[in-house]
Amino acid sequence: MSAYVARVYVTLKPTVNDPQGLTIKGGLHSLGFAEVESVRAGKYMEIRFQANDRAHAEKQVAEMCRLLLANPVIEEFRFALEEAS
Repeated sequence: MSAYVARVYVTLKPTVNDPQGLTIKGGLHSLGFAEVESVRAGKYMEIRFQANDRAHAEKQVAEMCRLLLANPVIEEFRFALEEAS
């Protein structure tokens, strides 16, 4: 078995309204960052785990995302996987 680290990014789908992003954009504008055109908020997670090989590790992370970490109706996910040292 090898140790892996998955860096998971979950974001709202482009067609879903993002009230948190709009609030952040407004805050940035009020701080003088008028050049900010849009903000999309999301979630970031680091997951350390064991797997037999890289292919199995990728399948595990994708399944974690589909079953718990992302809501497939309104969110999409991507991840980067590397062996842990």
